[in-house]
Amino acid sequence: MPRRTWRPRPRLKKRRRAVRQEVARQAEHGRRVRVMFQDEGRFGLLGTPRRCWAPSGVRPVVGARLERKSIDAFSAVSAHDGVLDSLVLPWVNAETMSLFLAEVAQRHSSEFVVMVMDQAGWHLAGELIVPANMRLIFLPPYSPELNPAEHLWDALRAESFANTVFADLDAVERALTKGLCALEANPARTQSMTGFKWITSISLNAI
Repeated sequence: MPRRTWRPRPRLKKRRRAVRQEVARQAEHGRRVRVMFQDEGRFGLLGTPRRCWAPSGVRPVVGARLERKSIDAFSAVSAHDGVLDSLVLPWVNAETMSLFLAEVAQRHSSEFVVMVMDQAGWHLAGELIVPANMRLIFLPPYSPELNPAEHLWDALRAESFANTVFADLDAVERALTKGLCALEANPARTQSMTGFKWITSISLNAI
């Protein structure tokens, strides 16, 4: 059988081209480009029972709370090397998004960050403050499968929240912070979850 080769879909070509152009532009100033994919995840008291192991013949009982109180995790991951930056904030809007972008820009102050994200309202808001060493690129509408940051939430929910009953939002925040710190400390793992080929095939070296 003929070997199948990977080709970028037409709707991704514009994004890839924009990254390559930014790499060339920043190379003129001796600055390295870091491509990051950003997303927000909501975590709260509303429990989600998941599959679990139990002795043969035993039906496991899992508790759950029904309160709809939550907090939000903001994360941005570099699919090329697995570097992850995160903040836990009480809600999502243009103000908290601006705080997160400023934090990422400060952590990578010697680099130029190309931040790829979806088209949520607070990402497009006129009040959003974009740092000087950052450029925003937006994914096509209704395409969460293109954002590797989505996989971070799957891992967190499975490992830090599955079949767990939290007393209050402070307990949720502690579990969320611990889970995010574990991911930040393990870039090899985050890279394995987020290193989509259409992303890692983009060269970040100016030619």
